Amino acid sequence: MSETSSREPSVTGSSGADGDLALARRGDRAAYDRLVRPLLPELHAHCYRMLAASHDADDALQDALVKTWRGLGDFEGRSTLRTWLYTVATRSCIDLARARGRRAMPVDLGPASARAVVDDAPSGDVAWLGPYVGHARQGTTSPAARYEEREAVELAFVAALQHLPGNQRAALLLFDVLGFPAEEIATMMRTTTTSVNSALQRARATVTRRVPDPSQQATARRIGDRQLNAVVQRFTTALEHRDTDALIDLVTEDVTWAMPPMPHWYAGLTAVGDFAAQVPMGNCGSWRTLPTSVNAQPAVACYLRPDGAPSHGAWAITVLTLRDARISGITSFLGVEHFTALDLPAELPPIGQ
Repeated sequence: MSETSSREPSVTGSSGADGDLALARRGDRAAYDRLVRPLLPELHAHCYRMLAASHDADDALQDALVKTWRGLGDFEGRSTLRTWLYTVATRSCIDLARARGRRAMPVDLGPASARAVVDDAPSGDVAWLGPYVGHARQGTTSPAARYEEREAVELAFVAALQHLPGNQRAALLLFDVLGFPAEEIATMMRTTTTSVNSALQRARATVTRRVPDPSQQATARRIGDRQLNAVVQRFTTALEHRDTDALIDLVTEDVTWAMPPMPHWYAGLTAVGDFAAQVPMGNCGSWRTLPTSVNAQPAVACYLRPDGAPSHGAWAITVLTLRDARISGITSFLGVEHFTALDLPAELPPIGQ
């Protein structure tokens, strides 16, 4: 991709950026930081899509930034700095994915459970897909990109990517999400344009089979903010009141509920209703909630206060997947670390205090 391409904003297109690049090549770290800082959100989102875990994305992005800093003296400017950063970051992601393996959701481990597993325990030997708490930015206005930036971090899309080999994953993201041309991707991935096009064809077939249509962004636009917020409010009210019937009234007949790192998951009204009644609505304790957003989808921060505890502690970030104005998927990511990433408090006082 040339530096004058309309599909890619040039980082080196202004005199200020050119000056910073010259300074950075001479070892000025502050100038380098000024150059890369505007690109960090979109690069981190790319690494998350590749790796499906924010902490892995952190590692890959840090590795890429160190490598580009150390190699800046050899950067010849035949592409934009942004292209070079994406090249290095993508290779770092492929290497990390190869070393750590693909990340999974409970649905990948086996069939749904027909009844609630009340003594379910976290599975520590599974590399779990994690939530994305950032704000995706791509920096491209290319009409050729198939996915909107928010669609490209939705849970279903990120989970589908994990079923692709690293080269297919990279080709799909670089072409369909970020708008790089196949010829440029071939250079970035040290392969041929024919190989890139072949990888794209296979990747699209896999993703199409696994990602439902319409996207969550299209669903949200169709039902509108008011109705979307009403669904979230009804869900939180049902949880806080421990009202299983109210929750079941909100969901589709084929609703699913998963709680990584718990390995069991549930599908359908009967199984989800049984799980809801026996676990979150059962003897867990009382709940408080805060609305939030994760993976560009509506989400609820769920705080649990077991009987006798002085406060509600961070328990799970629950992401809601909608079909029309009903909930078709509930994914509860357990762990206080997700609250920290969202700048949410680790505990809440009981209602009325």
